[in-house]
Amino acid sequence: MFRRHNITARIFERQIRTPSPGTSVHCARRFYENIVPGSTIYDVECPDHSFRKFTEDGKYLISFSRDHQDLIVYRPTWLSFSCKQEDCDSQDLPVKAKKFESFFTRLYSVPLASASELICKDFFLYAETNQFGLFATSTAQIYDAPATGGAIQGVPSIEKITFHLLRLEDGVVLDERVFRNDYINLAHSMGVFLFDDLLAIVSLRYQRIHILQIRDSGSLVDLRAIGEFCREDDELFLNSSAQTISSVDKRAPEHMPMNNAVNGLHLEQPAQENPFLTGIKQRLLSFIVRGIQSEEKDEAMRIQSLKKKFYFHFQDYVDLIIWKVQFLDRHHLLIKFGSVDGAVSRNTDSHPAFFAVYNMESTEIIAFYQMSSDELYSLFEQFCDHFHVPSKSSLHMNFISSHSNNIHALEQLRSSKNKATSFSLFIKKVLVSLPFNCQSQSPSPYFDQSLFRFDEKLISAVDRHRQSTDHPIKFILRRPPHTLKFKIKPGPEAGVTDCRTKRISSFLFHPTLPLALSIQQTLFLQPAVVNIHFRR
Repeated sequence: MFRRHNITARIFERQIRTPSPGTSVHCARRFYENIVPGSTIYDVECPDHSFRKFTEDGKYLISFSRDHQDLIVYRPTWLSFSCKQEDCDSQDLPVKAKKFESFFTRLYSVPLASASELICKDFFLYAETNQFGLFATSTAQIYDAPATGGAIQGVPSIEKITFHLLRLEDGVVLDERVFRNDYINLAHSMGVFLFDDLLAIVSLRYQRIHILQIRDSGSLVDLRAIGEFCREDDELFLNSSAQTISSVDKRAPEHMPMNNAVNGLHLEQPAQENPFLTGIKQRLLSFIVRGIQSEEKDEAMRIQSLKKKFYFHFQDYVDLIIWKVQFLDRHHLLIKFGSVDGAVSRNTDSHPAFFAVYNMESTEIIAFYQMSSDELYSLFEQFCDHFHVPSKSSLHMNFISSHSNNIHALEQLRSSKNKATSFSLFIKKVLVSLPFNCQSQSPSPYFDQSLFRFDEKLISAVDRHRQSTDHPIKFILRRPPHTLKFKIKPGPEAGVTDCRTKRISSFLFHPTLPLALSIQQTLFLQPAVVNIHFRR
């Protein structure tokens, strides 16, 4: 059957043909090849806000005030204007239609931060089922804070971190959770992961994974804390054992000499550190030991292998701390371990790291991998979508392109692998992104690599600032005739005259509509240049 690719032919074909089983959504998404954001309003008049992102269902645009005190939420609408000419498409838009308010309706503004706190502009998580938004505010970091109360030496401290749970429909704050004198990595939501109604918050300073549940009523409920203890009754058991030992010591014979009494003067003993490793660390070490023991059947070889692979590196294993965590499902966590220096460093590529899969129900480590593990890379290459764990209620999040569901992304990955000079270094470079940051990718169909081809060095589905360019970013059809469908150009229409100023750009694509924002800003707190890209 001869096929045309214009939108009229596609609609007619949809009426007379039934798509193959399991392909109806893919066939419907091909309409985006004809419906593209090809028109641009440059340097649009808009409020001087820090725009964060669209929610995954496209109902809200999240932004923050420039002083990082207030949350401002907009509802995306669609441009509407009247035209008296016969050929309206060739006419320029009216002045009123070129304003920000023509595309977005302001719903409300909510003050979130107190006088000493600031909103973390890179942090936002969305619970689509109940349309709840999770935001974070914090005070300034204290880099040389003393390690007291079981804190990790070398990890900064933040006096107050507050998580705010809002109902985005009306901006009502439903619940708050405060962490004091702690350190949680809020940049790009690295220290927090949301899976359906479960929330994992990583305390780097105290090495705890707080598991919370977001109830339908809007309350945050503690489920468990993994770190020092793994089971709910571990602390009770250890405390009861300590009391038993203490009572035995008190019944000791009175003629026993006191070590801290010299010539009638009582000298204080230095405070002893906790002799026990944390629960999660003991689970990890025991799994490593059992794995090494099972490799060798001969007893002599087993002892030699333990000396070489475990005891020689024992202190290195003990010094590992939790960096990041993500849910694999409701019962399993993927935990990334590494050194203290790597946890607080901006660039973790040069620091060694390990991955562990932890079962929260059985409190067992069920897998452990080095960062250069061939086995983990093979799993990542074949089942990359399992590491993204999209929400069950969000259908369009299941169509984000990856090398396990898209042949073009897989070809790019294999091309990079073939060009790599060292396979081990290539694996480290690929796996350094694990665990993935929560909700870090845009579900926009214009990033679907089965539909469009674009330069991923300049733009991609990953939520990251990128160095700006004066050249427009081209989106080319993946299928024949491979024509240019639209361009995205950040910054002023005429370009920037001062090439010495470093400029960065961010792109906010609506998840379903042909609508996008490109935001170009400099490092000198000048007003950002916001362009609106839409289908006219």
